[in-house]
Amino acid sequence: MLEQELASAVTIAREAGEILLEIYATDFNVDFKGQGTGDPVTEADRRANALIVERLHGLFPDDGIVAEENQDHGTSLGRRRIWYVDPLDGTKEFVARNGEFSVMLGLSIDGQSQLGVVFQPCQAKLYRGVVGQGAYLEDKSGTCALQVSKVSATSELRLIVSRSHRSASTDQLRRALGIHQEASSGSVGLKVGLIAEQSADLYVHLSDKSSAWDTCGPEAVLRAAGGHFTELSGQPFVYGKSDLRTRHGILACNAAAFDAVLPAVRDVGRAAGLL
Repeated sequence: MLEQELASAVTIAREAGEILLEIYATDFNVDFKGQGTGDPVTEADRRANALIVERLHGLFPDDGIVAEENQDHGTSLGRRRIWYVDPLDGTKEFVARNGEFSVMLGLSIDGQSQLGVVFQPCQAKLYRGVVGQGAYLEDKSGTCALQVSKVSATSELRLIVSRSHRSASTDQLRRALGIHQEASSGSVGLKVGLIAEQSADLYVHLSDKSSAWDTCGPEAVLRAAGGHFTELSGQPFVYGKSDLRTRHGILACNAAAFDAVLPAVRDVGRAAGLL
């Protein structure tokens, strides 16, 4: 039932969130991965990463742990159960101080995402889910069950896009589907959370610049809420592979519109060289 795993992941995500808020309130430094040419990274990323890895290893010593700020993932990838950790998803939003960042933990079992937690510290919003057992939102008002919308007409879908990484191909997809409503947010987990709580219906990541720690937690939350989370081709994500990049993009959608959306998403994905 994964009750212990879920409860532990919730507690750890909240502890990591406290670290993020502590540093968020200071005049922190920003470094860059890849000798100044890569993504931003801060003390918050590193400290939250260290805490999460330490806690998970202490509680589940036989599980693999693949965390964004760890360099060596090799010994973890061959295990049946693997935790995927993004200690600060949305570092650009953290640096911009707009609050749209999250802590994300996901557990894959036999190559499939099964459990996910996404915590937004600035809003004290926590999404949690276990596939087949339901998804829930915990916030200042309490706890409520999550279920994706039943919007099926593509022209009525509410598209959520990346605030920092909006692809030029997004306009092509909007035209193909007749979409008129678009909003933006940082963090994959927060965008998926908006779909799970019926504030959005569709998210399409038209890029290969994300990794397994960006998808495992959000996937479990969305699927637990009745949605679909796949590659742009419609194929499921498979975890435990040595290649951690999500080279074929991300399609997150409610179930009612998924079949209608998929052909257009595939076409745009092919045109973008992702399929």
